[in-house]
Amino acid sequence: MKQIEEGTLLWKPSQDRINHANIITYINWLEEKKDLSFNDYSSLWEWSVNHIEQFWESIWEYFDIQSSTPYHTVLTSHKMPGAKWFDGAKLNYVEHVFRNYQKDKTAIIHTSEIRTEKQEITWEMLYHDTAAMQDTLKSLGVQKGDRVVAYIPNIYESVVALLATASLGAIWSSASPDFGKQSVIDRFKQIEPKVMITVDGYRYGGKVFNRMEVVKEIQSELPTLEATIAIPYLTSDEPFNNLKSVHLWDEVVNYTNQEITYEFVDFSDPLWILFSSGTTGKPKPIVHSQGGMLIEHLKALTFHTDLHENDRFFWFTTTGWMMWNYLVGGLLTGSTIILYDGNPAYPDKKMLWKFAENTKMTVFGTSASYITACMKDDFSPGEEFDLSHLQTISSTGSPLPPEGFQWCYDHVKDDLSIASISGGTDVCTAFILGTPILPVYAGELQSRGLGVKIESFDEDSKPHVNEVGELVITEPFPAMPIFFWNDEDGIRMHDSYFNMYPEIWRHGDYIKITERGTCIIYGRSDATINRGGIRIGTSEIYRAVDQVKEVSDSLIVDIPLENGDSFVPLFVMMKNDQELTDDIIAAVKQQIRAQCSPRHVPTEVIPVKDLPKTLNGKKLEIPVKKILMGQPLEKVANKGSLSNPESLVYFERFYKERFKK
Repeated sequence: MKQIEEGTLLWKPSQDRINHANIITYINWLEEKKDLSFNDYSSLWEWSVNHIEQFWESIWEYFDIQSSTPYHTVLTSHKMPGAKWFDGAKLNYVEHVFRNYQKDKTAIIHTSEIRTEKQEITWEMLYHDTAAMQDTLKSLGVQKGDRVVAYIPNIYESVVALLATASLGAIWSSASPDFGKQSVIDRFKQIEPKVMITVDGYRYGGKVFNRMEVVKEIQSELPTLEATIAIPYLTSDEPFNNLKSVHLWDEVVNYTNQEITYEFVDFSDPLWILFSSGTTGKPKPIVHSQGGMLIEHLKALTFHTDLHENDRFFWFTTTGWMMWNYLVGGLLTGSTIILYDGNPAYPDKKMLWKFAENTKMTVFGTSASYITACMKDDFSPGEEFDLSHLQTISSTGSPLPPEGFQWCYDHVKDDLSIASISGGTDVCTAFILGTPILPVYAGELQSRGLGVKIESFDEDSKPHVNEVGELVITEPFPAMPIFFWNDEDGIRMHDSYFNMYPEIWRHGDYIKITERGTCIIYGRSDATINRGGIRIGTSEIYRAVDQVKEVSDSLIVDIPLENGDSFVPLFVMMKNDQELTDDIIAAVKQQIRAQCSPRHVPTEVIPVKDLPKTLNGKKLEIPVKKILMGQPLEKVANKGSLSNPESLVYFERFYKERFKK
């Protein structure tokens, strides 16, 4: 694998690309309408975070946000939590989606392992299906504030259901059908839904997974449920005969020219509830507002992702990950969004690149782990597929190593904006992300998002540059959660974000902000490796290990010992079930010694069959660390939140054999 120095300049946008960027149009608008002049992104960002009321009011005006009543004030207070945006305004997220209605233009492209033929959905069809779904929800008694939940894959119907729900001022929440029964119950039971939407099963990696028994058990655990809308996805209608109060999808969208009506709600009224991964207990129900999501998604997707109405925007995701909500937000820009349901590596890792060719994708969103896996397989998508339409590759889920950036330029396309982004479920957006007028440096996230005052705090809680520290947000911004469901006193939300620094959001990531304003994420701050007082982020270790081609994945933890020392095991998964030999161990240690430091060479390198990950693919460093410190497995990890819960058994056994006396 070709190694590259972090911070190496890899790409600069052409002048033509800069001239056509949405953010340049906005800068010109600010000069014309507000007599504000900015020479570069840095000065624009500084203004946006030091004059946040003025900035967000300009966003409201620039995007001509529609409100049935005017707002009294942009921001009631800078205090966090408790800041309230655009108080007095009443609006609807979905109304702004359908402002982009063009009868015959494609709104959605979707396909899956079951629906193998690509389907293109026009704005006309999307509008009419949403209107019909809204009419059905009304007939079922769904009103403002009611919860509608969905156990559904990333298919066209999921978008229709979300839009219909939100148009009524009701509150949406979804889980992917690969979630286990208890994981779904732990989520949905907390929010007491009135209606559930479900499928009978799904196909992944060529295998069929029937979920009817799971659906029945979920139904039986939700006493507030009054109706279920069923989508025959695997088979015909028959599997749903045993469900209570069931309505089939074809009946739901059997419309006769209904029109969508919009329930105008307060800016800070709920739009949807997203759940944390729930690795150490019941998932936290994080509530985001209609107005906050509307104004943030318009800003992020227009200025940072640079979506125009002719773009085709894809992200590989499921309905259980916030990136699905973010992807649907692409409709706010008038661009076409692309949905795929299935295994991204089936029948092989080339599948998504072929999909990019077939759909004429312009923005390819994926995970850093997928790019790294393609890199290790040593193939060149740019040579095998026509990717001439592709303009941007964006990745998230974990930091993209510098070599991943370089691989995209060497093996995909040499004229690309590579946008590694970071944010999360907590804010349902990316707050460190790409900006199309900026250059790309290896391993670096291009910019902090407009209107988001992100800083890196040192150990004295002071901001610093070119040093690694805690990622904090020191001013409120609209995408922050309005509350956690059933957290009446706000303690759970306070403890999640504000317990370390009063009135300052601590995100829990380890970050370095460079002098040029780019950012590097080094992993979770509570998972850092501390040897001899020198801290290092786990992503730096993983980047070094990735250089060893025989290793497919790795996980490292730092276990403090009673004598003041620490035990630092590196667990590795071997590619194609190869044996971990002494030569490979030596190669792993040499890479870490050379790229990180001799201090951070692991105590042991240990082969494992599998590494525990959440349903969204994130490695469980903290639960593994807690298990190896003697905490019971059932207390450190909620098995329902994991894609492979059986993998934790190995670490429990490892602790008993190695540490327990």
